[in-house]
Amino acid sequence: MDLMKIGTQLLMSKLGGGSESALTSALGGLLGGGGSSNGGGIDLMGLVSKMQGGSTSSSLTDLAGSWLGDGDNAAVSHGQLKEMFSGDQLSAFASQLNVDEGTALDGLSAALPSMIDKGSSGGSLLDAVGGLGGLMGMASKLMK
Repeated sequence: MDLMKIGTQLLMSKLGGGSESALTSALGGLLGGGGSSNGGGIDLMGLVSKMQGGSTSSSLTDLAGSWLGDGDNAAVSHGQLKEMFSGDQLSAFASQLNVDEGTALDGLSAALPSMIDKGSSGGSLLDAVGGLGGLMGMASKLMK
């Protein structure tokens, strides 16, 4: 499954077009894939781990659980995206897309949940954190 292609198509749809290679490059740069057209090397697990880390809000932990688990994906807000990525990262992402930051965040809010959901289909990302039990264990650490 080519997660980068899924993300690029969702971005393209949300932004009303654009160069596929530019969208892939921007998304890959943001997600640690360097714009690889085959989707390899993107670090969705790193992002999920960051969302579940002690320095993030519990809403990001809940969000990660929604995207990794079965059922509907919870929507991600601009504020939550700003918690996941630095201002410099988001500014560079918007610049590469040649749009303002708000528009870039709109596109990212459409693409990211689906990419993580599709990447966890069959359990690959969820298994990496120890299944739902591991995810809940990470969440409980935040509550202490």
